[in-house]
Amino acid sequence: MRLLHTMLRVGDLQNSIDFYTNLMGMKLLKKSENKEYQYTLAFIGYGEESDTTVLELTYNWGEKHYNMGDAFGHIAIGVDDIYAICEFIEQQGGDVYRKPGPVKGGKSVIAFVRDPDGYAIELIERK
Repeated sequence: MRLLHTMLRVGDLQNSIDFYTNLMGMKLLKKSENKEYQYTLAFIGYGEESDTTVLELTYNWGEKHYNMGDAFGHIAIGVDDIYAICEFIEQQGGDVYRKPGPVKGGKSVIAFVRDPDGYAIELIERK
């Protein structure tokens, strides 16, 4: 077994695709539209779904905002230079709401950013 994807509902599909491809370095892998049920899917990731876990961005036509709830926490992405990626994200207008630094009680260097819909993304520096 293998984890295939995580689905996030988004209010502006193109804005989310731009965030994940331009700021987070992912690729748009495929996009499909279902006219009967009025939704569009975009799969994005760092590699093909056959090899890696990806994100499925779901846009339900006409829905602009979702109640985030309190059960979902965040997705995590490993990065090589956390300080450089956070600086880049901020220069592009992205929200780095927890600046890079050691995790409390540990040695891992982490940061948190928000995507356009408010989903939390933890960046973890890989050594």
